[in-house]
Order: sequence, then C-alpha cells, then structure tokens
Amino acid sequence: MKIFYGWVVVSAGIVITCVGFGAMFSLGIFLQPMAVAMGWSRTGISTAALLNFLCMGIGSFFWGALSDRFGTRTVVLMGGALLGLGTVMASRATTLGQFQLFFGVVVGFAAGALYAPITATTTRWFVQHRSLAVALVSAGLGLGSTTTGPLARWIITNHDWRTAMLVLGDIAWLVIIPAAFLLREPPTATSADESKVMVNAAGGELTAAQALRTPQFAAIALTYFGCCAAHSGPIFHMVSNAIDHGVPGMAAATVLSVAGLASLSGKIGCGLFADRVGAKRVLIGGLALQAVAITLYLLTRDLSHFYGVALLFGFAYGGVMPLYAIVAREYFGPRIMGTVFGAMGMASTLGMALGPVTGGWVYDAFGSYAWLFIGSAAIGVGAVAIAFTFRPPLPLPAALPTPIGAH
Repeated sequence: MKIFYGWVVVSAGIVITCVGFGAMFSLGIFLQPMAVAMGWSRTGISTAALLNFLCMGIGSFFWGALSDRFGTRTVVLMGGALLGLGTVMASRATTLGQFQLFFGVVVGFAAGALYAPITATTTRWFVQHRSLAVALVSAGLGLGSTTTGPLARWIITNHDWRTAMLVLGDIAWLVIIPAAFLLREPPTATSADESKVMVNAAGGELTAAQALRTPQFAAIALTYFGCCAAHSGPIFHMVSNAIDHGVPGMAAATVLSVAGLASLSGKIGCGLFADRVGAKRVLIGGLALQAVAITLYLLTRDLSHFYGVALLFGFAYGGVMPLYAIVAREYFGPRIMGTVFGAMGMASTLGMALGPVTGGWVYDAFGSYAWLFIGSAAIGVGAVAIAFTFRPPLPLPAALPTPIGAH
C-alpha cells in the first residue's frame, strides 16, 4: 500500500518542531540555575526570551515569504543550521549580553524558519484531515517541551547549564538538518475548497499585499497576538513558579512536561474536532478554557494542584495553536499561505515576547507572579472577544476543480 507523502511531511514536521522549539522553549528550565550560577537577574535572562519571540516574529514573515519563492526544504535547512549554531554559542556566553544575542536573537530568528513554513506546506498537501495534519505538526511543539525539559534538567543537575545547552544545540544540528530533506512541496494544488478563498475587486484571488490589508487578516492576527500574550508568561515561568512554592526542581520540570503532554493531546483532539464542526467554534472554546485555566494559578500551591492546572492549561493552549493556520487557509488559500501565515506568526510572536519579560519584571518587583496571572487572564478574555468577530470568507465566482489524488 502506497503511503500518501503528505504524512511523511507531517512526520518530518513533528520531529523538526519538537527539536527546534524544544531547544528554544527550554529557557524556562535554565532560568533559575542560570540566575544562581551567573548572578544574572530573572528579568535579564527572560529578556532573551523576549528577543526570541521578537526575532522569531521577524523571521516568520521573512522565512515564510522565502518559502513561497524557494521552497520549505531550503528554508528549514538554513534555519536548522542557524538554530544549532545559536544554541551552541549561547552555551559559551560569558556575559548576559552575549547570551541574549546568541540565544535571543540568533535562535529566535532561526526558529522562525521552522513552524510557519512547515505548517504552510502541510496545508497545501491536505484537503481531508487538514486540521488533524496541521495539529500533528503543531504537536511537535508540545512534544519538545515534554522531552527537552526533563533532559535539560537532568544534564543541569548532573553537570551544569552550559553542558545542557551545548547538548541541545548539537541535537538540533543532528536531527533538524537530515529531517529537512524529507520535506517537499505537493505536485499539484491539493485544494477542494478554493471556492471559499477571498477575492479582490477584479474577481481574482488576493495577492499577499492585499490579504495583509484586509479586516479579516487584522482580526485573526490580533486574536493570535492576544492568545499568545496570555499564555506565554505562565508557560515560561511555570517551573520557577512551582519552585517558588516549594516544589523540588526536578518535580517542577515535570510540571512543564505534563503541560506539554496535555498540549499534545489538545492539538490532536481539537484538530479532529475542528475537522467536524469548524475551526472557528473550536478556537473560541479553547481560548475561553485557556483564560479560565490561567486564573487557577492564583489558587495553586502544591504539586498535585500544579499537575492538575498544567493538564487543563496545556490542553487549552495546545488545542488552539494549530487552528489559526486552518482559519488563515480558509480565508486566503494555499498560494500565499507562507507569507500570510508568516505575517500572522509575527503577530503571535510579539504576544509571546511580552509574557516572559513581563513575568520576570513582575517577580523582581513584587516577589510573586500573581499580577502576571491576573493580566494574562484578562488578555485571554480579550482574545475570545476578538475571535467572535471572525466573518466567513467571500467565495470566488466559480469553484476550481479538485485535483485527482488530493487527501
């Protein structure tokens, strides 16, 4: 039985996002050990995460547009090589500024070459099971947190933070670069729903420049921004918050792993559900659940409660993340998907950039993360409100034919 190659692309995407984002998102594991070993403030170290997401946002737009022109494989190869280099160099940093440059700027910009281009390519391979396929690629992010966190913590405990970060950089080189060669573009446009793509005044499909100026793009991008601004701080400071409440370091790292596993199940579950009832409905429900879960951190004190909230929170933030690509695909079609989703990715990473450094500032100023959780929950409610404004895409005058063999 011949395997549809789209699933090979999905499998490679899972591995690449797992390793690449596992390395970048592991900074929360390094936060407390680095602060103790180097004497750097949590705000200073968290600034590297701020730079991560700012540079990933710029990179998402740059790499997304580049992938539309030169293909995803080339973009991911360059991004994987650069991500490994940045992580390895960060492990040798002797000053906070050097660390922020290598881990914040270089790793962040490189990470932009992974998720948005791979996701855009995945949407072009599938008609049936598109939400599930995109969810599985996105699941690599949760899988990365689940596997990389305990690995980094174990190496830090038995060696030091420099050794742990060096190992993560080497793994990025050894895994991402070979896996990138499995990526390829579909032979034809596998789209049965081109009739739903938005059109311009002349009746043709929108150009990238036109798409970026539409109210629909603004609404989706702003929701994506609010969603990520809401959950980024609680995710990044999850381990440190647990440690502050007396949870041992290794156990605190497993709380992040539990959230990662829950996000994995959320992505798959919400992806399957979205294929049945539509991405918008599932997105609104997931955003509401995320806001509720964040407020529960205000009441969480012991390890069992941290695990419980991590399950709920992880399922919510994991479940909504793949759905933005599906909504974008429904509005704007496959041809400019790399550019459009890359631009949306830039908005989301600006939101992701706010949480870590804001949480570090809140902790340094008040000695707790309470105001971080209050502010994050409020932003999450705002994202729900914006998502309700989504409107259906305008149809083309006539549907395009469905290619033979589309899945």
